[in-house]
Amino acid sequence: MNYQQVINKVYQSVLQSNRLGEAADYIPELAQVDADQMGVYLHHNDHSSAYAGAWDQQFSIQSVVKVLTLTLAYKKMGSEIWHRVGVEPSGTPFNSLGHLEHEQGVPRNPFSNAGALVVCDVLMDLFEDPRAAMLQMIRESTGNPAIDVNKSIADSEKSEGYRNVALANLIKSLGNIKHDVNELLDLYFDCCSISLNCKDLALLFSFLANQGTCVQSGKALLTPSQSKRINAVMLTCGFYDEAGEFAYKIGLPGKSGVSGAIVAVMPNVFSLAIWSPGLNIKGNSQRGIEFLEGFTNETGQSIF
Repeated sequence: MNYQQVINKVYQSVLQSNRLGEAADYIPELAQVDADQMGVYLHHNDHSSAYAGAWDQQFSIQSVVKVLTLTLAYKKMGSEIWHRVGVEPSGTPFNSLGHLEHEQGVPRNPFSNAGALVVCDVLMDLFEDPRAAMLQMIRESTGNPAIDVNKSIADSEKSEGYRNVALANLIKSLGNIKHDVNELLDLYFDCCSISLNCKDLALLFSFLANQGTCVQSGKALLTPSQSKRINAVMLTCGFYDEAGEFAYKIGLPGKSGVSGAIVAVMPNVFSLAIWSPGLNIKGNSQRGIEFLEGFTNETGQSIF
């Protein structure tokens, strides 16, 4: 498979379609980003790569980090983590407060904002410094020691994060958050504001394309069984209330973030990162979704 040729073809096709979407305007720092940018980077398990566009432009990871917070918790806790958060699609927007009161504060999955807050609460029990643990994992997996939290973006999120404040307090009132809400929110916003580029993101997620072992570092982050399960949750829950359509059109496990980041994996083959800040109505990258649909159509590669 000539991945570079496919990426070039699909990349140009997406640019010509001129469907940009809108940058996230409820986070002031993200609203300022030029939505016309796009980058793509594929990292193959054989260490080859293919790329196009602004693949080296930095962006905040946003909700893509929810896969990584879950990975840290799952590695330490094993299946006990599923007592605190479920694995079912929510069918609701990423910041919804629905279901929580009826379901005693247990979020339906770890990739909603509610679910990610609970996982961050778990990390505060498991690690003396969960920020440092997260950054260490990311830096080792990418080979990039410069990756860090973008404090301007974190502060911007904190200034407008009212729904996350409401979510954390509601879950706290229902007994599924143990720590101080303000400290928890600081951790959550900082994790979402970790900044990197498409190459870093593809390298970072190589472990989910390689039975739980990072291709870059050779370090096992999860067991093969755990890796399979996280891929399954990404397929069913990784794109908010567009997860079913993503699975139908593209057929790869993946996760999106409101910065316009998307990462997708073909188990045992490659990890693929796309960044384009313009979002569709569901909060997923307009061009990123279009690129992945074109890419899987051209290559014929999906998990199905």
